[in-house]
Amino acid sequence: MTEKRAEDVHLVVFACEAGMGSSLIGANQLKKRAKDAGLGIKVIHSPGNQIPADTDVVIAHEGLAARARSAAPNAVVLSFRNFLNNPASDLLVRQLKAGQPISDEAAHA
Repeated sequence: MTEKRAEDVHLVVFACEAGMGSSLIGANQLKKRAKDAGLGIKVIHSPGNQIPADTDVVIAHEGLAARARSAAPNAVVLSFRNFLNNPASDLLVRQLKAGQPISDEAAHA
């Protein structure tokens, strides 16, 4: 299990398979929600095999989660099943706002 304290989360990567599409929309929605919540985090969009080494949290479709864990072994990986209803982003924003630790134990949203 990987866990990060809320105050140690600075970079969140919304990982995708290979291009733009739904994951880019998800990343932009998360950026807006984080800004609206007053969270001082950076949210970027990245292919699953190009996740930056300093990433704290990765949000990825469940089919990409294992690759994201390999690419970013020190990051918490939150996975989801459906791009239209992505509870992983909701969970992340809620926990960061509350100052709660972020853990991939709850990653099966």
